[in-house]
Amino acid sequence: MTRRLAATAVAAAITAGTLAAVAAPAQAAEYSSALKIRGAQYDAPGRDSNSCSTGNTDEEYLTIKNYSSTATINLKGYVVKDAAGNRFAFTANHYLQPGDYVKLRGGNGTDSDANNVVYRDNCNFMWNNDKDTIYLYKPSGSRADVHAYTKSANDADGNGYINFHS
Repeated sequence: MTRRLAATAVAAAITAGTLAAVAAPAQAAEYSSALKIRGAQYDAPGRDSNSCSTGNTDEEYLTIKNYSSTATINLKGYVVKDAAGNRFAFTANHYLQPGDYVKLRGGNGTDSDANNVVYRDNCNFMWNNDKDTIYLYKPSGSRADVHAYTKSANDADGNGYINFHS
């Protein structure tokens, strides 16, 4: 019965000319952007301390890479969120040339195109050490990329870093 319903749905989609919408995986739209989350240092080395003066939140970071071979992308307007709704919005111009990347770090510091770094100017940790979901949204509000992780399933060497895209 299930196969018959699926076959009927595909036949109806072909008739309506919408096969691509039915056949495409639900996650495909999340990867239509050249800008992707390359990896995350979700667990800063050492004992977690969110003290602005002596803490290690700047050792927690997210690497975002421009995978385009031709387009330069301005990060202004992009938003990074976690599963709990913590968010960071890129409010200044920060251009990524093709193949370039930026590390979005916790803590305070000086943003630098030359050093490929943007600071969240927030001394609280954003990513959970056991599991979380990281979302990257385009300025339009559509999702550019998303990755869920668990320490036990995705961090085999236990170093607190997960690579999502090479």
